[in-house]
Amino acid sequence: MNGSRNRNDGQTMSVLFTMLLFLVFIMCALFTVLAGSKVYENISSRMDQTYTGSVALQYVANKVRQGDADKAVAVKTEDGQSVLEIRETIEGGDYITWIYYYEGSIRELFTCEDSGLGLADGLEILECDGLTITQEGRLLHVTTLGTGGASLTLSLRSGRMVTGQ
Repeated sequence: MNGSRNRNDGQTMSVLFTMLLFLVFIMCALFTVLAGSKVYENISSRMDQTYTGSVALQYVANKVRQGDADKAVAVKTEDGQSVLEIRETIEGGDYITWIYYYEGSIRELFTCEDSGLGLADGLEILECDGLTITQEGRLLHVTTLGTGGASLTLSLRSGRMVTGQ
C-alpha cells in the first residue's frame, strides 16, 4: 500500500512540475510579446517624427529643383510670413507657386500672378510644427521645426536668386 502511495505522489509531483514549467513558458512568451510591442511603438513614433521633417524638406527641394531658372526663385514676405516663390511662364501667362507654413501645415499655392489669392487659399501639403525659409545669396536654407525637425541647404544653379520684399 505504501508503494502505490509513493507512486501517486511521484505522479502528482511530475504533473505539478510540468504545469509549473508550462506556466513559466507562458509567462516568458507574454513578457517577450509585451517587450516587442514597446519596441515597435518606440520605432513607430520615431519614424513618424522623422517622416514629417524629411518629407517636407524633400518636397521643397524637389519644387526648387523643378523651378530653378534664372531669377525664378525668390524668398519674400507675405502678410508677415516667409514664402518661397517660384515663378514660371506657361503659354504666355505668368504664374507663381508659393510654398509656406500657415496654420499648422506646409501649404502650396499655384496661381496666376495677379489672381489676388492669399496665404489662406493654399492647399495643405503636410502637417508639421513649422517651416522657415531664408536665403543668403544663391543659398536657400529650409528648416522644419519640432521634434522631427531637420534642415536643408540648396544652391540655385540656373541663375541668381532674387530677394523679395
